[in-house]
Parts: sequence; structure tokens; C-alpha cells
Amino acid sequence: MSVLEVKNLEKHFDKTKVLNDISFTLEKGQALSIIGSSGSGKTTLLRCLNFLETPDSGSISVNGELLFDAADPATRREADVRRKRLHFGLVFQSFNLFPQYTALQNVTLAPELLAREREDYKSKKKEINAAIEAEGRELLEAMGLTDRAGHYPHQLSGGQQQRVAIARALAMHPDILCFDEPTSALDPELTGEVLRVIRSLAEQHTTMIIVTHEMGFARDVSDRIIFMDEGFIVEQGGSEVISNPQMERTRRFLSGYGK
Repeated sequence: MSVLEVKNLEKHFDKTKVLNDISFTLEKGQALSIIGSSGSGKTTLLRCLNFLETPDSGSISVNGELLFDAADPATRREADVRRKRLHFGLVFQSFNLFPQYTALQNVTLAPELLAREREDYKSKKKEINAAIEAEGRELLEAMGLTDRAGHYPHQLSGGQQQRVAIARALAMHPDILCFDEPTSALDPELTGEVLRVIRSLAEQHTTMIIVTHEMGFARDVSDRIIFMDEGFIVEQGGSEVISNPQMERTRRFLSGYGK
């Protein structure tokens, strides 16, 4: 069974169709890279998957559960959006860390808020919060940030902030971890440290969707690659989408990159 199944997804902004009949599946443990020019619909697709935008048609299923079907009003209830978002973790290109919180607090905030809804929270508050903090420290350690747990975002480099953002997303144990151009706001020398973290997650078979302009990285780290243009999926498959594209539009796009 696929972790993610997207069928015939479409999205309009006024009269402009940004997503056109998008369909694909993603298996557990796979890394999927989405490539394409700016304005091709990549980020809008991620936002629809994370329910930051509402598709105009199509459906989204995770682990066999229908989360959204434009034709089914029962799946469009605003009250269910928060629960649906828990299936996805989104790492933004601009980090979006809370400046008033330390790195560790940024990682543990959402799990702590979620834990307060547990029936046993009041009676086990100390143990629950201690476990959340311990996991937060473990995630920062995995990101190479053990000594930065008490630092605020303004005290961290861009690469360190992005790694905190990755730890924060992982803290919610999402089924699918999504990256929206995770290195676009970084200097070239900091890009490598973030890509190394994502590569290590791929090696651990973390299920991921990565919107990226790093063609060599996408080719090497991804199980599947989708090339989008003007809201359409032009070509999808394995690493051959980059190394040996079949569609002329894909070839023209990749001609601007060193592969």
C-alpha cells in the first residue's frame, strides 16, 4: 500500500490554473524530488498536500485513509485540517523558527502543545514533558546541534536554523517529511550541511518529498523524480528523469544545469 496517493489534483487562483491533473504515488521509505522552473506549481503542490491550500478537485490519501476528496464534503471540514496536517511535516525555505524560543524550545513546542490534549497529561505532566525534551535533544544531536540547544535563532547560522527546522518537523513523527527548496535561502557554503542531513534521512528510509533546484542531489538521493512545468507533470520516474530525460521539455530545462 502506498503511503501517499494523489489523484487528479487541480488548483486555481482566480482564472489561473496552477495545478493540472496531478497524480502520483509514494511508497513508504521513498524519497521523491520535485523539480521544475519557478512558477511551475511545485510549492503550490506541497501547500495542497499540507492543507495550507485547498485543492479545487482531486483527492489525497495517506496510508489508505482518504484525507481529502473535492467531491466529498465530509473530507473538506475545516475542523479536521489540523489532524490531517499531522501526517505531513513541512520544512520551509525561510526556516520560520520562532525567534523568542531557543533551538530546543522550537523543536519541543508543538509536541508539548499536542501532549496537553492527552487525558493523562495533568497526572503525568512532568514525565511527558521530560520525554519530549529528551527526544528534542536527541533530534538536535542527530542534526549535529547538541551544543546549540540553548541558542536563539539569531545566534545560529542559516544552515543551523534550517537543521533546527528539520528537527522540529521530525519531532511530530510525520508520515511524510516535505522540504520546500530547503537550501534556497542559504549561502553556497551552508547548502552542503543541509543536503548532508537530508541525504542521511534518505539513507534511513525516511519518506520524503523534496522540492529542489539541486539537480545532482535530486538525481543521487531520490527514488523517484517528478518534473513539473506550467502546473503539469511532464515526466516522472527514477533517476533517469535527470540522467536520461525522455521529454523534450525536460531536456530543455535540464540543459541549464550541470548534471
